[in-house]
Amino acid sequence: MTATRADTSIYVGHKTAFNILAAISVCHLLNDMLSSLLPSIYPLLKSSFQLNFAQVGLITLTYQTTASLLQPLVGFYTDRKPTPYSLPVGMGLTLIGLLFLSIAANFLTLLFAAALVGTGSSVFHPESSRVARMASGGQHGLAQSLFQVGGNAGLSLGPLMAAFIVLPRGQSSIAWFSVVALVGIVILARVSGWATKNRSSVKKSSAAHQEQRPALSTTRVAFSIAVLMALLFSKFVYLASLTSYYTFYLMNKFQVSVQSAQVHLFVFLGAVALGTIVGGPVGDRIGRKRVIWSSILGVLPFTLALPYANLFWTEILSVVIGLILASAFSVIVVYAQELVPGRVGMISGLCFGFAFGMAGLGAAVLGQLADMTNINFVYTVCSFLPAVGLLAAFLPNIEPSTSQTARTMEA
Repeated sequence: MTATRADTSIYVGHKTAFNILAAISVCHLLNDMLSSLLPSIYPLLKSSFQLNFAQVGLITLTYQTTASLLQPLVGFYTDRKPTPYSLPVGMGLTLIGLLFLSIAANFLTLLFAAALVGTGSSVFHPESSRVARMASGGQHGLAQSLFQVGGNAGLSLGPLMAAFIVLPRGQSSIAWFSVVALVGIVILARVSGWATKNRSSVKKSSAAHQEQRPALSTTRVAFSIAVLMALLFSKFVYLASLTSYYTFYLMNKFQVSVQSAQVHLFVFLGAVALGTIVGGPVGDRIGRKRVIWSSILGVLPFTLALPYANLFWTEILSVVIGLILASAFSVIVVYAQELVPGRVGMISGLCFGFAFGMAGLGAAVLGQLADMTNINFVYTVCSFLPAVGLLAAFLPNIEPSTSQTARTMEA
């Protein structure tokens, strides 16, 4: 038995709660599907409100910054005072943001709606990530992957909802998705009840798990967190170039229609969802550092080739990029949680928040770059970002040794 697979043995009496993981994953799907409607209707908003690329980037920056700045604060608070019932509240804020988005008559209202949707995500993600870890039964990578694949599936559905519902019917049809948010609120209320009842038993199991982790100095932990943030920067700025501007890139370079470009975006985001679900279980089995290293740096040859490919190979490369790059995030989140035990909410909020913030900042900067040059040049510049993956070599090995695990089992 390997050390990483034996980690689950210390969770005696605490089995993986797959029903809760399924529920929180479905809600993640709903939350991120609703959130992804915003970038998916950028072509509609750009033409309706006469926006330039910089303004499109500013909408993304508003959403991502709201989420990124609040998430670590929400996580820090819930570490000290867990508030599972904040989950339906977060979904409620997203609902209100969608309603404002459906009736927005000017650019400022669009920014306000984006801020509300971002705030909803900032409340949802840290606490839902904590619930996923609570329900893991020790299979932290698997649980985080199941949780995150819901979000990525939601991101992939957003463009389809935009292409076949919002774009043909107009901005006001966004209000229809408030029903989806209401369903999420009902499910999250039940998940919150489970988390409240099981908090104490899961806390005892988690304490036993932490005893197996090798001790690291504060400086080493801080440096490792900084490396992880650099890796998240590379990953999410590159993803921002695709999620925010991939449709424009395809329409500009290959003269495809808006709906066709949305379908291509759906295919890419579907690959991201598939890659997400693979990364966590593989990290549980072979070690998280190996997955982080191979995911970020391993995608580099494909990103370098993308700007020079024809339409057929662009779709193939985008799928490969999505599969490989997406496998890192759930592993990075769990790795960071185990670097700083007892701070699941804060670390989850930091990872999700930093990721969202970098994606938003990246979208704004890349929008400016596209206005100054052209959208094709943006993808040439971004193709070098995965080289940051070389920094993964400086991460410590924090999986417990086999001897440590054996002693825990004997005790």
